[in-house]
Amino acid sequence: MTVLDEIVLEPGAFYIMDRGYIHFARLYRFTLAASFFVVRARENMRYRRRYSHAVDKTTGLRSDQTIILTGQDSSHDYPAPARRVHYFDGEHQRQLAFLTNNFAVPALTIAELYRSRWAVELFFKWIKQHLRIKRFYGTSENAVKTQIWIAMSVYLLVAILKKRLGAGASLYRILQVLSVTAFEKMPILQAIDASQQELPIDDSSNQLSLFN
Repeated sequence: MTVLDEIVLEPGAFYIMDRGYIHFARLYRFTLAASFFVVRARENMRYRRRYSHAVDKTTGLRSDQTIILTGQDSSHDYPAPARRVHYFDGEHQRQLAFLTNNFAVPALTIAELYRSRWAVELFFKWIKQHLRIKRFYGTSENAVKTQIWIAMSVYLLVAILKKRLGAGASLYRILQVLSVTAFEKMPILQAIDASQQELPIDDSSNQLSLFN
């Protein structure tokens, strides 16, 4: 949550967050900076409805309200009106409530913005599962981007290799084979075929591992 104190807020930009980042004094910084936030609202959030706006319930929307926070701390930390959008996710059968300080865009856009956040989450999950990035070797923006681009390039090259060779092994298996045979003089297809025959791959090998 404290990372919000380090972000240089860009006027007009949207920042999409999960409810773990709800801290009303910090969220009020977004309003003061003319930036917008969209965050999952907590179920026990105390508020008073000021206005209700019509919504098309066929889209999944259930309500679009202008509210005032009434909690002992929240009313002090966030003295401005906020917007609460209630949405039903039919695909996952979930009731979702979003809090935002943007009153201009349609209510459905608020829900879609939060949905796009999940696309980012899924992308990072894909990175962890397929690119095998267990840690970053540098912490600067350039270092992180460089490592991700290299890992993605390797993954795509292996995908092209798999298709051209008609290999039956999975991409994960091919990457595993290459990681322990990177410095051996052996045809790639031979190494892959050997792995398909369940030849043991010694994880304690003293070979350098390029993909771990």
